[in-house]
Amino acid sequence: MFYKDKKVLVTGGTGFVGLHIVQELLKEGARVRIPVHRRPLVVKDERIETVPADLTNPQDCLRVLKDIEICFHAAGAVAAAAVTAGNPMEAIIANLVLTSRMLQAAWTAGTDRFLVFGSSTGYPAADYPIKEDEMWTGPTHPSYFGYGWMRRYLERLAEYVASKSKVKIALMRPTAVYGRWDNFDLQTAHVIPALVRKAVERTDPYEVWGTGDEVRDFLHVSDLAKACLVLAEKHAVCDPVNIGYGKVVRIKEIVESILKSAGYPKARVVFNASKPTAIPFRMVDTSKAKKILGFEPQVTLEKGLEDTVQWYQRMRGKI
Repeated sequence: MFYKDKKVLVTGGTGFVGLHIVQELLKEGARVRIPVHRRPLVVKDERIETVPADLTNPQDCLRVLKDIEICFHAAGAVAAAAVTAGNPMEAIIANLVLTSRMLQAAWTAGTDRFLVFGSSTGYPAADYPIKEDEMWTGPTHPSYFGYGWMRRYLERLAEYVASKSKVKIALMRPTAVYGRWDNFDLQTAHVIPALVRKAVERTDPYEVWGTGDEVRDFLHVSDLAKACLVLAEKHAVCDPVNIGYGKVVRIKEIVESILKSAGYPKARVVFNASKPTAIPFRMVDTSKAKKILGFEPQVTLEKGLEDTVQWYQRMRGKI
C-alpha cells in the first residue's frame, strides 16, 4: 500500500473535499496532519494530528509541512453562483494566496509530492466532453472570467514550481462535486446542496435558479477523494487529468431525483431564470483518467443523491 505509514498533510482537511481525502488516507494506513484554522474537525482518529495554523502566513505553511512527504492542498474557496454574484473577488484572492503560499513552502521544505486542484471552470465553452489539451484553445466562459482564469494561473504556477524544484506535482481538474459534509448554506451553496436543503425543509414554492435545462457532470465526493490518492501516487508529473462522472444530466432531472429521495415529489417547482447561473453546458472527457489511472466512478448519480439527501436529513440542525 503506497500510503501506509506515510506522513501526509491535507490542507482544508476540515472542509468538504479535504475531509473525504482524509478518510480515504486513513483507510490506506497513512498518518495524517490537518491544519485547523476556523472550522473544527469532525473526524476523530488517533492517526490524525491537528495543528493550529493560518495558511496565509508563510511561517505557518512551513511549520505544517515539516517532515511531510505528500501534501493534498484542498484549502481554499469555491465559487458558487450566489457567491460570485455578491462577492466575486473573495474566492479568487483566497485561492491565489493560499495556493501560492503552500507551493512556496513545499518547495522550501522539500516536500516530495503535492496535489493541486485545477478546475473545469478554466475550460473554454464547449457543447461536448472537453479534453485536457483544450484548456488553452480559447477564453473561459464569461461567467468564469475571474475564477476560471485564476485556476488557469494556479496551474501555470504549479508548472513553474515543478520545473524549478524537486516537488512532484499532481494536477487535477475536477468537475462539480457533491455529497456528505457539503456546504448547505443557501447563501453560498452550490446547486445540489441548495436543492437538497430546500427539499428536506419542504420549501414552497421550491425555487430552482436557472431554467432547469443547464447540463452538468456531477461526481460524488468519495469518488473524487479516491481519484486524488491514485493521481498523487501514479501521475505526479504536473500533467492535468480531468476527474468527472463521465455522464451529464440536466438540472431538471437532478431536481426530480432529489425531491423523490426527500419524499417531496409533489413540490411546487418554480424555475427562476433571473437568478445567476453559470455555463449552460459543461462535461469533461474522462478517457485520460481511465487510461492512466484506471479511474471509473463507483457511485451512481442516483445512489449518490439519495445518500446525500438521507445524510442531510439525519444531520439537519447539526451542521
